[in-house]
Amino acid sequence: MNTKLTLSLDKSVIEEAKKFASEKGSSLSELVENYFKLLIEKDESTKIPVVSKRVNRLRGILKTENNFDYKEILEQEIIKKHHE
Repeated sequence: MNTKLTLSLDKSVIEEAKKFASEKGSSLSELVENYFKLLIEKDESTKIPVVSKRVNRLRGILKTENNFDYKEILEQEIIKKHHE
């Protein structure tokens, strides 16, 4: 359930924050909410990365083989990049 929150901030900070959020494909409310979530995390071992709604909607759209090992492919690509 969303609840309205009123904040008093410097006008220039608000303008820059809105611009930043827009560039990241987010709203100012999402930006503030995600920041608060990061602040209130107590245990680093249970910390769940905050993912934007836009990124979350992309989950599962790419289908791979069952034995797909992205770490192995990533390692190979990094080695290729540094040996070229």
